[in-house]
Amino acid sequence: MNKTTPETEADWLAVAQAAMRCEAECLQAAADRLDRRLVRAVEIILLNPGKVVVSGLGKSGLIGQKIAATLCSTGTPAVFLHPADALHGDLGVYAPGDPTLLVSNSGATAELLRLIPLLRQFQSPLIGILGNVKSPMATRVDLVLDATVAREADPANIAPTSSAVVAMALGDALASALIRARNFTLDDYARYHPAGQLGRNLLLTVRDVMHRDAAVAWVRSDDPMKQIVLAMTSHPLGAACVVTHDGKLEGLITEGDLRRALQTHDDIRPLKARDIMTAKPTTVAADACLRDALHLMENRPSQISVLPVADAGGHCLGLIRIHDIYHGSSDAPARPRGDALP
Repeated sequence: MNKTTPETEADWLAVAQAAMRCEAECLQAAADRLDRRLVRAVEIILLNPGKVVVSGLGKSGLIGQKIAATLCSTGTPAVFLHPADALHGDLGVYAPGDPTLLVSNSGATAELLRLIPLLRQFQSPLIGILGNVKSPMATRVDLVLDATVAREADPANIAPTSSAVVAMALGDALASALIRARNFTLDDYARYHPAGQLGRNLLLTVRDVMHRDAAVAWVRSDDPMKQIVLAMTSHPLGAACVVTHDGKLEGLITEGDLRRALQTHDDIRPLKARDIMTAKPTTVAADACLRDALHLMENRPSQISVLPVADAGGHCLGLIRIHDIYHGSSDAPARPRGDALP
């Protein structure tokens, strides 16, 4: 491959930026067009207690699969039905009254048009996400969500780019309105995602994955550097908790604190824990969900990778690392609250 010139690179970058801006403009226009038809679509789905059947072909089919998955994960039962399969036995998925969401940019997809008379036999209310509101399909469905775009985002104005983004966004808009209509909560979402990271972060608490007891490096404020280093080497969690004799948290010493001490002191032997610790560090409660702990670690000017766990009385119960949130839990044995040192 020939090496690109600065002029070529600039041209490619400009095309990419223009594509994203075009899609953003089309999304804004679609959002501005939303009206009571979206509300009516929500009402249709709520009035029919069964599932939503989503169908589309080609790129619209891929978008339909995503919409069905989003609906399922947010409290609205949904399935994707390939239009060709529907004509060869898969119409058996329908129960009377199941609403159908048809996705088509042209509004003239032959396979979908052939389905419409058959779906009427199932008393299926038909909602179209259509890129052409004057198309044959627009006249045959019960409700149209307008997915028209001024142009596609690619330079040739042919690839389903802007149209695909707008169609998917309308599916998200419908799902979002249904979330509000159903009063769908974070707890509900967690029940539908027990194995995913999002569900894990909502279902599990800090107590479920924290490190405690002999797994943690515990030191006193007057412990010398050598003892601190040895404790952190024996308990490689990235930090040591500085606690009082009754287990209250005084500070935290991280590996970064050790490195900074080495950089700023020619002789570290006189240093004590109190000299290098972070006093009154950010803490998290044991009953907090993992999502809240992650928020404390990441949503800050300088991200941190380890948090001390403390109770309302300031007693240190252990440590939780960002690694524990993303990759698994500690199997350290439980111990009584407030017993800060092994």
